[in-house]
Amino acid sequence: MTPDYIGAWVIGLLGAGHCLGMCGGISGLLSLNQPHRSPRLLLYYNLGRLLSYAIIGGIVGGLTSSLTALIDIQSALTWLRILAALLMVVLGLYIGRWWFGLLWLEKIGQKIWPLISPLGQSFLPLKQQWHALPFGLIWGWLPCGLVYSMLTWAAVAGSFSQGAAIMLAFGLGTLPAMLATGWGVTKITYWQKSIFVRRGAALLIITYGLYTAYDAVKLMCNMS
Repeated sequence: MTPDYIGAWVIGLLGAGHCLGMCGGISGLLSLNQPHRSPRLLLYYNLGRLLSYAIIGGIVGGLTSSLTALIDIQSALTWLRILAALLMVVLGLYIGRWWFGLLWLEKIGQKIWPLISPLGQSFLPLKQQWHALPFGLIWGWLPCGLVYSMLTWAAVAGSFSQGAAIMLAFGLGTLPAMLATGWGVTKITYWQKSIFVRRGAALLIITYGLYTAYDAVKLMCNMS
């Protein structure tokens, strides 16, 4: 599973430009609304965000693992891994600005988000710096095609802990850009928004997705 953890981290790092357009603005807003720009505030917020990724990754991985224990769905898991690989290709096309089909995944979450967002808004304005942690924990569920595509990897991870670890690795990959945005460091965010960097990252993600799909198809052929 180590390659999957590394891959999740790299995807988070390279795909963080997408996060900057959604969660990144919140990081900057939190800093601006405080009389003193405390690093602790952003760390609390991002810790909450990473915890939310790990929790939902663990839930998805644990549910799939439980189903596998109850019934023989090994072939279904292989198909799910192929789907996850194809979503990586779709993600790469989105990051490279070649095709925007990934946005349909976000539309699914947009139907649920109005039920969750009032919980996060109830912490605003932040009365204590540590309130940024539960705020980030809730805001981590913001509809995001990048997160949803990674959850398919968590689903085939094999257990609660591995599913949580994959999503945590992904979240750690997004962390540099998120912290840089909140602290007003523009060099990293400029680098990640560069069209050359985006398309280079997109090609790497597409290649990784195609290789994973090939590996899953080969496994399926060996099972038959």
